[in-house]
Amino acid sequence: MTVAELIKSSDKTGFSFELLPPLKGNNIDKVFYTIDQLKEFNPLYINITSHRDEMVYKNTENGLFERRVMRKRPGTVAVAASIQHRYGIKVVPHIICSGFTKSETEYALIDLNFLGIHDVLLLRGDNAQRERFYQPHEQANSYAVDLINQVNELNKGKFLDGTLMDPFDTPFSFGVAGYPEKHEEAPNLDSDLAYLKAKVDAGAEYIVTQMFFDNQKYFDFVAKCRAAGINIPIVPGLKPVTAMSQLTVLPKIFHVDIPEDFAKELRKCKDNDEVKQVGVEWTIQQAKELMENNVPILHFYTMMATKSTRKVAEAIY
Repeated sequence: MTVAELIKSSDKTGFSFELLPPLKGNNIDKVFYTIDQLKEFNPLYINITSHRDEMVYKNTENGLFERRVMRKRPGTVAVAASIQHRYGIKVVPHIICSGFTKSETEYALIDLNFLGIHDVLLLRGDNAQRERFYQPHEQANSYAVDLINQVNELNKGKFLDGTLMDPFDTPFSFGVAGYPEKHEEAPNLDSDLAYLKAKVDAGAEYIVTQMFFDNQKYFDFVAKCRAAGINIPIVPGLKPVTAMSQLTVLPKIFHVDIPEDFAKELRKCKDNDEVKQVGVEWTIQQAKELMENNVPILHFYTMMATKSTRKVAEAIY
């Protein structure tokens, strides 16, 4: 079954979570540790993030700077294959536009098909580290809808160079991202919904939201999506707060609001152990309310919060 089919067929609120591939030089043990801590809650699937190469500048002996390409994390395809082989849990690798040419994307999809992995999350991806604004490469897909079109063409049996083949026995099924508080670059939420609708019309089968800390923002987002004719499942994304620094870091990086009631409780904390407890309690409260409103699945952004995510899962499943 595809992820979309699993979501629709579940008779109770399902569980899923997202993983970061380990930093370069580390082995996969940390990834396996996270899964071992959470697998008892029967995740419907595990998302694996994808990361572009970054340009770094190194001093040379002549006083000039040398530009080098650096990859910080192993490839998502390899990590996804390792997880699926070890655990037999459905994996959903991220495929992104940013930092990858169309050709690199095609070969990643061919590898995934070879490995029997046919569920993907299609995203534009973030700016390069030193880019103030997003700048699509001329050989890359510019936006998620362009990436969707490439996947659709491959599903039909058409390579980038025009070569035709028999369609894959199992076509790729894919979800996309949604932003209850709008994407940072969208001029307004209505424009953002129009872009989302275009992705849905192109074939997206479900939506996973950016993290949010105010459930009303999710409920309002779902209502606006339905009014706009977006009728596929909308999976809420949750993130337990684990450090006082996240009170300012998360809004800055992910462009989300932290409700004042939550912020007040976090500011009372004397250390990060207390922050983690408050973060768990807030996420449990969010999760229970979402489950009472019959959301199909809860998706957790683990991001170094494995123990907190486990405590939330223990309380609600």
